[in-house]
Amino acid sequence: MNAPVFATLGCRLNAYETEAMKALAEAAGLREAVIVNTCAVTAEAVRKARQEIRRLRRENPEAPIIVTGCAAQTEPETFAAMPEVTRVIGNHAKMQPETWTALTPDLIGRTQRVWIDDIMSVEETAGHLIDGFGSRSRAYVQVQNGCDHRCTFCIIPYGRGNSRSVPAGVVVEQIKRLVGQGYNEVVLTGVDLTSWGADLPASPRLGDLVRRILKLVPDLPRLRISSIDSIEADPALMEAIATEPRLMPHLHLSLQAGDDLTLKRMKRRHLRDDAIRFCEEARRLRPDIVFGADIIAGFPTETEAMFENSLKLVEDCGLTWLHVFPFSPRKGTPAARMPQVAGPAIRERAARLRAAGQAREAAHLAAQVGRRHAVLMESPLMGRTEHFAEVDFDQPQPVGQVVGATIRGTDGARLRA
Repeated sequence: MNAPVFATLGCRLNAYETEAMKALAEAAGLREAVIVNTCAVTAEAVRKARQEIRRLRRENPEAPIIVTGCAAQTEPETFAAMPEVTRVIGNHAKMQPETWTALTPDLIGRTQRVWIDDIMSVEETAGHLIDGFGSRSRAYVQVQNGCDHRCTFCIIPYGRGNSRSVPAGVVVEQIKRLVGQGYNEVVLTGVDLTSWGADLPASPRLGDLVRRILKLVPDLPRLRISSIDSIEADPALMEAIATEPRLMPHLHLSLQAGDDLTLKRMKRRHLRDDAIRFCEEARRLRPDIVFGADIIAGFPTETEAMFENSLKLVEDCGLTWLHVFPFSPRKGTPAARMPQVAGPAIRERAARLRAAGQAREAAHLAAQVGRRHAVLMESPLMGRTEHFAEVDFDQPQPVGQVVGATIRGTDGARLRA
């Protein structure tokens, strides 16, 4: 092994930060190392991180293993206790050039084993310039990090810190750079995207950033927003949804539940009717818009009737893409101390939610047959529509380009063109 090996678990923001770390490690001349960027969103995510570390040790028996990311930040002792791990680095330190300089081979064994800062004291987030990641078709741009809210089930603020925004000018310059390199779609990403701007002068909102990007980068064909908190959607964002065809008609919503008492116990900032009203209003402004959503199955104290309200929310909001999370308690969160739902009931409810999501997805795909779509190609034979549906082609298409396609069929999970 010469170049460092990177392993990423968890969200798109982690994947983005891994690309930034690759650049920092290369600039520092780091070689012969394994870097694991962990996720802390569930207890299962931490278990998978430990499993991945043991696997990487077997594959790289002589290389130092450096563990970072949210799980390293929230429970460094877990990873420091693993014999496979050489160094544990916090979420703030991992993005600092001096950290990687200190990890060069002649220094890696001489410094302290755990580098964890007080993440709550971090007040800025850097606009790291990267060339995108994944396919050459879509670039992700971090515009925000951290979260000021304290949902009772969530450990992420303790891994990411409080909300910090990247200034709009930095975001615009990075997107210009990416468009100049040939990217036809940019995705704005963050931990709590709709809180963007609250810590900046004049407190701009996410909608102001979206409109500024579309105005100042006229050559950007497609702008996409990752997960948002619908209760925090501002008027400028709603106007952009209504009037900006380059803003893709697909929003992923952080809903989590469809029962008011559950939402209150989660310490969410919206109620069931708020979610339904938002979806109705967004659909009125943009009739072809589709929604994804995160929903938790089996939150503590959830009864069957409370779960049924979450299940019905799939139809009441007209959700298309579901991310279903069976609840698992995270040590240190209020929800971990609440009366827990039995494991079999959690798994059964998660299965019912997934079945409802699959039915909605199949119905959406069936409705696309015969329609024309602008498809962004991710590989020669697969791309995604404006609504993020996967499309298989029978003839190779140019990767990274947006091609017009007539949908000829679907297998219930993908479209065919």
